Amino acid sequence: MIARTWRGWTTPDGADAYQEHVTTAVLDHLRGVGGFRGLRLWRRRDGDEVEFLVMTTWATLDAVRGFAGDDIERAVVEPAARRVLTRFDDRCVHYDLAASSDGAA
Repeated sequence: MIARTWRGWTTPDGADAYQEHVTTAVLDHLRGVGGFRGLRLWRRRDGDEVEFLVMTTWATLDAVRGFAGDDIERAVVEPAARRVLTRFDDRCVHYDLAASSDGAA
């Protein structure tokens, strides 16, 4: 299993809109991508901003390619998200699952 992580920041006023975008439009799209296993959205106050950590899980790196294209580290940020975010990582980080308490490894 592969975890794909990415971070974006917004204003406190924009945080709920970004969260809604991820949990509706983004999640609906991802459910249709082969090899997609799940999404976790983490949120925290970071000074005058709200930081989001998005973690998606995938069956394989080929499944990630099916979503992100050949440059799997390139962030995929839709125009609707760009309108709400004040800044975001241009690149994603991927991890291989090494161990899990739920037996997923």
